[in-house]
Amino acid sequence: GDLKLIYYLGSVDNAFAPSDNFNPSIRIDQTQNYAFQAVATNMRGFKQNIRNGNSFALMNNELRVPIFQYLSPSPIKSDFFRNFMVVPFFDVGTAWTSTSPYSEKNNLNLDIITSGPLVITVNKNTDPIVMGYGFGLHSRLLGYFMRADWGWNYADGEFSKKSLFNFSLSLDF
Repeated sequence: GDLKLIYYLGSVDNAFAPSDNFNPSIRIDQTQNYAFQAVATNMRGFKQNIRNGNSFALMNNELRVPIFQYLSPSPIKSDFFRNFMVVPFFDVGTAWTSTSPYSEKNNLNLDIITSGPLVITVNKNTDPIVMGYGFGLHSRLLGYFMRADWGWNYADGEFSKKSLFNFSLSLDF
């Protein structure tokens, strides 16, 4: 049918304390007929909803370095240390509601201000592409993969000065 899926770009899968990890300042296009929602991850360095829409493009790059396996002269018996990795990463992506992320009709480029009987629509020129970069420490404990990531971001021509920490648990990386 005509029911759509909204994708929230940002954060990581299975984030610990996900209620603290949503960005309410990015407006959702209420004219779309959204019936379902999903998280387009991983976009580390941002909270969920840095971009949203019914289409998204995302690229994740990471280099997994099993540091203890490189340093140990013999096989490692500990599951935690055998799976321990230092992971530098770089993520880039966008989400949009119209035909293109750069369209003027894209929800990201509109700011609607309501004051009494007045409704003002402001056309903004927001860069739809966002980037996250940083490093993480990943391992496995009691059968669960644990990921601790520190990410910085680049959005609208500015680099963040403060990192965003994400911790997640899952059954796979």
